[in-house]
Amino acid sequence: MLNVSKVSKIYDGKLAYRALTDIDLTIAGGEFVGIMGPSGSGKTTLLNMIATIDRPTTGEITISGKDTSKLDRNELAVFRRRELGFVFQDFNLLHTLTVGENIVLPLTLDGSKVSEMKQKAAAIADRLGITQIMNKRVYEISGGQAQRAAIARAMIHSPKLLLADEPTGNLDSKAAKDVMELLESINQEQQTTMMLVTHDAVAASYCHRVVFIKDGRFYTEIHRGDNRQAFFQKIIDLLSLLGGYSHDLSSIRLS
Repeated sequence: MLNVSKVSKIYDGKLAYRALTDIDLTIAGGEFVGIMGPSGSGKTTLLNMIATIDRPTTGEITISGKDTSKLDRNELAVFRRRELGFVFQDFNLLHTLTVGENIVLPLTLDGSKVSEMKQKAAAIADRLGITQIMNKRVYEISGGQAQRAAIARAMIHSPKLLLADEPTGNLDSKAAKDVMELLESINQEQQTTMMLVTHDAVAASYCHRVVFIKDGRFYTEIHRGDNRQAFFQKIIDLLSLLGGYSHDLSSIRLS
């Protein structure tokens, strides 16, 4: 589904900065993979390149067999809109639109029929438990509701790959748990391939495996298996080894 091969990223400037070095990553269809590492380790750089927002300096990224670096600007826009879904920490909802209008935005851009948009929006709102807020503006809803709306927008066109960047970062623990359970159920029921970049060990514990990056290089990876509590503990132990996580690990627990 996703194949990252020998990818490096160097940002030019007075002092060239190497953000990633020889990253190899394969994510199979239907897998839910977490990416973790200290701040500045290259997680977001990797996400941006997979999201086609940025391009690798060297190496190759293929999604569903397509080398994204070979697509021109128009092809990229269509590819992004049809194949990828995005969920961000700050929701990225448009405040001038209602929740419902935000959710159907990808379909609007693709020129879908209004009847089809209404039908799909109603179905996904019901699935995500946000039917009652569809006519509200973004400033009238809670953070947890906003993130559900953002997930609905990301999923309405049934993307092959969902990319989530710190989706629980602005949520309280209850809303964060709800959002991660929602992503987990979408992954299980629809077999949507997911990649989650996070600092949050609880969020990461919902993944099938977690890949750790340090100083722009692959560090290690661990697999969940059947016991989520044990997986969570392994994540905590590895984060402690990596360093730079002390503020994230205080009073943390898995409920």
